[in-house]
Amino acid sequence: MNEHPEAAAPPPIYDALSYRPERSLGLVMRRVLSSVLQEIDRRLVEHDLTHAQWLPLFKLLKGCDSVTVASMARDLDVDPAAVTRMFDRLEAKGLVLRERSTTDRRVVQLALTEAGRAVAEKVPPVLVEVLNAHLAGFQPEEFEMLMSLLRRMDANGEALRARAAGASS
Repeated sequence: MNEHPEAAAPPPIYDALSYRPERSLGLVMRRVLSSVLQEIDRRLVEHDLTHAQWLPLFKLLKGCDSVTVASMARDLDVDPAAVTRMFDRLEAKGLVLRERSTTDRRVVQLALTEAGRAVAEKVPPVLVEVLNAHLAGFQPEEFEMLMSLLRRMDANGEALRARAAGASS
């Protein structure tokens, strides 16, 4: 006999017969993300930045020394051609530089110009203000719990993708 019986799995949260769209976690998460991004974009318009532009600038500001178009496309989950077009616009604004690798001509390194760094440094205070406004009324412990729960959901999604990848190979 097993001295430590496995705990029974909790019941599923959703049921197909009683499912209602207004209780959709995905819908609520999408609405929150949309609200955050719209407010950040609204506040960054004075710096002539769109969401598609401020996010890579911020990543370059906070990133490592060697950032490539390919790695940025992976990080942003965007087609490399779209990233290239976006960096065309950022380069035309004088915010980024692109340099071909001396060891592999297919690799394009990205770097902020001084003007790009100055603009990118305006992003973190806006992010902090907008995120704090969306978290108004939350206690620090509640925020930590929310982050923990979302990380668990993210891990569950990773496990689903890994199983699907294993099943298709």
